[in-house]
Amino acid sequence: MASREYGQFCGLARAMEMVGERWSMLIIRNLLTGAQRFTDLHKGLPAIPTNILSARLKQLEETGLATRRALPHPERAVVYELTDYGRDLEPALIALGRWGARTLTEPRPGELVTAESVAMSFRTTYRPEAALGVTVGYEVRMGDLTLRLQITDGTLTVGIGRHPAPDLVIERLTGHPIRELMSGSRTPGEVLHDGSVRVEGDPALLDRFAEMFRF
Repeated sequence: MASREYGQFCGLARAMEMVGERWSMLIIRNLLTGAQRFTDLHKGLPAIPTNILSARLKQLEETGLATRRALPHPERAVVYELTDYGRDLEPALIALGRWGARTLTEPRPGELVTAESVAMSFRTTYRPEAALGVTVGYEVRMGDLTLRLQITDGTLTVGIGRHPAPDLVIERLTGHPIRELMSGSRTPGEVLHDGSVRVEGDPALLDRFAEMFRF
């Protein structure tokens, strides 16, 4: 740990000692979606060398931000998950992601869109002031990616995979209608009319979606 110490008695310096190494924050971002196996983490971060992933996970465990546990039989697998202390980083990651998103237009050559990166985009664009008292579940399908969004009394949780009981399923058919809804460049009526989105459930909930998730 000594090689990463800044020699400053400062909360920010201490935080950077714990999470400032390359890849650490993206590992935490991915673990915000839930417990993951080593192979899951590597799949979500395919550019990270396996030895670096192992080292970063060890550091996150040493600092009390993550832990690992064995899944019960018959899984026979070890998963990594954030501790409560690690989850306390979520507001900071959301703020940093929102700040960084100002520079996003189209993916650069070689840049991947992963389920975890899309999950983070929903966190960073969520407007809790537009969801006061709202309870609703969405399943968003974007090609090979499926995410579940659950808003319960205004509190958002995001997960990867299907929603067990969605109030509305939003399926992208062509183009980038989800991003366009979130940017406000197109309306729910427009993306439904041109067939770039298909929904299952009350179409009015697509309007509510566009109000609650906005760049």
